[in-house]
Amino acid sequence: MPIRIPKSLPAFNILQNEGVMVMPHKIAERQDIRPIRIALLNLMPMKIETEIQFARLIGSTPLQIELTLVSMTNYVPKNTPVAHMQSFYKPFSDVKEYKFDGLIITGAPIEHLDFVQIEYWEDLKTIFDWTQTNVHSTFAVCWGAMAMLHYFYKLPKYQLTKKAFGCYHHKNIEPENKYLRGFSDKIEIPVSRWSEMRQRDIEEHQSLSILLTSKEVGPCLIQDKKHHALYMFNHLEYDTTTLANEYSRDKESFANASKPVNYFPANKTSKIPANKWRSHGHLLYGNWINEIYQGTPFDVSQIRK
Repeated sequence: MPIRIPKSLPAFNILQNEGVMVMPHKIAERQDIRPIRIALLNLMPMKIETEIQFARLIGSTPLQIELTLVSMTNYVPKNTPVAHMQSFYKPFSDVKEYKFDGLIITGAPIEHLDFVQIEYWEDLKTIFDWTQTNVHSTFAVCWGAMAMLHYFYKLPKYQLTKKAFGCYHHKNIEPENKYLRGFSDKIEIPVSRWSEMRQRDIEEHQSLSILLTSKEVGPCLIQDKKHHALYMFNHLEYDTTTLANEYSRDKESFANASKPVNYFPANKTSKIPANKWRSHGHLLYGNWINEIYQGTPFDVSQIRK
């Protein structure tokens, strides 16, 4: 089944050309089924790129997905055209009375700041509380995952002396977990961050379970049974060239920018990298959507009741 997004959204034609089933709202409304309602709180500066990445993953399941793009109410992004935001995004204040089967919270390039220094931190705390009454399952990514863990568990965020950047080997330590169905024992996952949360802090809380981890860059995927959430510190949603594009941007800002490790063939930037994580990205988000479908009530108003 397809993902429901506006036909004028840039992601529509891109995903359709990739073979992802997309459907405009008018056609979707003819089908006598209830779609799974997923919201995407997009905190990334490259919003269109991020929309495509997540829509691609959640649009590849057998279920009809209705995607709602959400922005912070009192924050105006600097890198996305105003017309795009006004056409396709709803501020949180407009959706706070809604119920959603799932919510994805993206990362944001603000890891160098303490959480309380973030311009929209108070609004974000309100959204975290709102997930406990209006969202069946939340999937937070990178900085968004760290922010949510800090809010609910007071976990500290540690700054790294060197950017964790590249494709790192990860170990599947809970292969029987419902979110890891079909996963290999070892997985390569793109990583791009200047901070981390540490295993010893996470293990102090019984409701948190580490599902994927790396000797080099630490915990990756955490399940939070108490708050009905998954936290992913790394980036299975990345395109093949996302790390290369980020490296190019880094070089413009830092003369000694490091190349992403284990990414370019023979470590040569002239060679096209191979995507070694795509299948696991589809597996993880497909498993998440399946668990939502199995557990969410048919009557949307009954979510979290």
